[in-house]
Amino acid sequence: QVQLVESGGGLVQPGGSLRLSCAASGFTFSSYAMSWYRQAPGKERELVATITSVGGSTNYADSVKGRFTISRDNVKKTVYLQMNSLKPEDTAVYYCNARRGILDYWGQGTQVTVSS
Repeated sequence: QVQLVESGGGLVQPGGSLRLSCAASGFTFSSYAMSWYRQAPGKERELVATITSVGGSTNYADSVKGRFTISRDNVKKTVYLQMNSLKPEDTAVYYCNARRGILDYWGQGTQVTVSS
């Protein structure tokens, strides 16, 4: 059974940091590209960051470049999103995604709220 379980969300003040984790099971984690998406209230889900399965190349949305870092640990089968210098506009539900060809898995999401 495929599972992606996100954790690490919460309430943080502007300028603060959070580290999201996504623990994977039920599939060959190292063979999948892993991504973080987010969805704010009333908005479409958007891609935040991706890390490839081979080589670990990364890509980021322009809105988070220089502030967020995606990484993966293939032994622990976990992908991370380090979020620094958080802004109120980063408030959203953050989702973990695993993709390989037509295979596409999602986690249940974790809420991140940036507010003073």
